[in-house]
Amino acid sequence: METTPALEAGVLRRVDPYRWEIPPTYKPGMRVPGLIYADETLLTSIAQDQAIEQVANVATLPGIVGQSLAMPDIHWGYGFPIGGVAAMRADDGVISPGGIGYDICCGVRLLATDLDVTEVRTHLPAIADMLYRTVPAGVGERSRVHFAGRGRFDQMLREGARWAVEEGYGNSEDLDRIEEGGALTGADPGAISQRARERGLHEVGSLGSGNHFLEVQRVDEVYDEATASAFGLHLGQLTVFIHTGSRGFGHQVCTDALHVMQRAVQRYGIDLPDRQLACVPIRTPEGRDYLAAMACAANYAWANRQCITHAARRALQAVLGDCAGKVRLVYDVAHNLAKFETYDVDGKPLEVCVHRKGATRAFPPGHPDLHPSIRPHGQPVLIPGDMGRYSYVAVGTEQAMRESFGSTCHGAGRALSRHAAKRALEGVDIAAELRQRGITVRARNPRLLAEEASAAYKDVADVVNVVENAGLSRKVARLRPLVVIKG
Repeated sequence: METTPALEAGVLRRVDPYRWEIPPTYKPGMRVPGLIYADETLLTSIAQDQAIEQVANVATLPGIVGQSLAMPDIHWGYGFPIGGVAAMRADDGVISPGGIGYDICCGVRLLATDLDVTEVRTHLPAIADMLYRTVPAGVGERSRVHFAGRGRFDQMLREGARWAVEEGYGNSEDLDRIEEGGALTGADPGAISQRARERGLHEVGSLGSGNHFLEVQRVDEVYDEATASAFGLHLGQLTVFIHTGSRGFGHQVCTDALHVMQRAVQRYGIDLPDRQLACVPIRTPEGRDYLAAMACAANYAWANRQCITHAARRALQAVLGDCAGKVRLVYDVAHNLAKFETYDVDGKPLEVCVHRKGATRAFPPGHPDLHPSIRPHGQPVLIPGDMGRYSYVAVGTEQAMRESFGSTCHGAGRALSRHAAKRALEGVDIAAELRQRGITVRARNPRLLAEEASAAYKDVADVVNVVENAGLSRKVARLRPLVVIKG
């Protein structure tokens, strides 16, 4: 695959070892510079698709402030690159569904047990089997959460994780450890199409497919003992990591909005370098309708992860009995969402709509939006890797607030497309390779494991090192997979 024109033309300006600028003169219509966080090795990988061009394209959007940002896990996506961050002025900027993505509020959740891995190692195959039976995963898999009428479904769309807790899927303490308390305000079920309802009705509490997963992990490295302890983590501990989003419901919400906005772009006089950047001014009927529908999808995703949490707790209890103890929620954070937040821009506080697509909120210690239980320590940042290596827990920083609109990376980022990965790994028994590493896998469709193999992803350690060296987040702990549940 050819490298991006910006790199070929020598346009990128090295700011320091972890920052690369695309000047606003690179492409007509750019309103702000682009900024890519990467070291030289990652930059070479990033340049193998058109993600850098997408960073420049995003810089042309009306109302964008600061810079069009790209995290080191950046790769090509719909409109915006996956790993992109852009802040638009709330009063006259635009909202773009491509800047949030199809899987609205896709995110990650970390659960911590009171168990050491040495206590349960012989039970891991049984835990894998029970999780596989308890948590629906894969395309077409239906959940075990049922709704008695449209009103109950609409209540879930308005209340998110709180609805799930009130229905018995967890406890009120969980809500203290979820971004936004597990529910975005402004959700209006009236903004949801019938098709979205049909797609979402039977998927709450299910994992989905693709890069989504549920893993049982062990804490195998601690970098900041004080912060790890504050988050309830310690070396050798058994943890559970959940990565999923709003399933077909969120996909349909995005699809519906794109149809509307692709027709509305010309009416609002917006000139775009890529039709996939379809957008409308935030303060328009179309903009308000999308934000209301997006909030519904976000709340759906948080309810979904809450129901999966309940199922995971039940699975551990079924295998381990009273030995399972209390399974606490460490944190739940989204990485596909638009949020209204206030930052200093040009020396003045400014309300902006921050688009994070494949990027994680990273608020520092003392931030008022954090629950008092974690506010002194900062927001946990959960960064999943691939199923054969490791994931990370980090914490937000003041530098992120000053520079990246409170954002950091969200994962490893693909190094190969799904098709390329399947071609490269044809005939390789991925499950057997993982078993040799001590990892038990349960998958609805084992043939698709090649798409998610380690070779298909950047090494998340390289990605995390870049954001730490750039000051956007700090490493707290590393988690290695023991059991992987895939769709």
